Amino acid sequence: MRTAGVASVTLDADDWPRGINFEMRRLADEGVTEIVVTNPRSRHNLGVGQTDPRVTIRFRGSTGYYCGGLNAGTDIVVEHNTGWGVGEAMSAGTIQIHGNSVIGTGASMRGGTLIIRGSAGPRTGAGMKGGTMIIEGNAGYSTGFMAHAGHIIVLGNAGESLADSLWLGNIYVAGEIRSLGNDAIVVEPDEAQDAEVHALLRGAGIDGRFTFKKVQSAQKLWYFDNRNPEAWLKI
Repeated sequence: MRTAGVASVTLDADDWPRGINFEMRRLADEGVTEIVVTNPRSRHNLGVGQTDPRVTIRFRGSTGYYCGGLNAGTDIVVEHNTGWGVGEAMSAGTIQIHGNSVIGTGASMRGGTLIIRGSAGPRTGAGMKGGTMIIEGNAGYSTGFMAHAGHIIVLGNAGESLADSLWLGNIYVAGEIRSLGNDAIVVEPDEAQDAEVHALLRGAGIDGRFTFKKVQSAQKLWYFDNRNPEAWLKI
């Protein structure tokens, strides 16, 4: 299919049992700026390894595991729900989910912006090393587990064991927190932090005002203390 000079191309996932991600990259290399994927049918690994910041990929339906994994610059939009590990290890670009995500949302992401318009499941942002995650609904248990950097912003409620073993990541919650994980504390964000979070929300098209609780590391696990081994046994 010749696509030179074509702005938008539609791919039917039913026609691509294999190779659809390579086809997306080929289309982007030819200058296509929008790729619409129909009938994703919750298939796994869709939109993985995309790199071109000039293209938007739209999935007309739900996607399965690891959608948008390793994203390095592309704008990816899922118009319904998504499965495990959406945006895993992404380093740049944006991913928007116009529904809910399940376990491991944004695990080990290093950059970019991941927006969940619904709710996110357990271990959201586990091992996160950078970037921004915005969850308009609720976040599941162990959100932010061992996060090292970046921002997780939850407009709804957070589940049990929030920020367990957190290192340098910052978590902001507007709703209720069921419980904190090991070595996590709640503080009041200062004016600069509050302004930064609301600026990130405006960038995601969210203009409301929210009162956030900031969750950060108490730093007791930063260095092993043989006088207090119990703290490490709880991880």
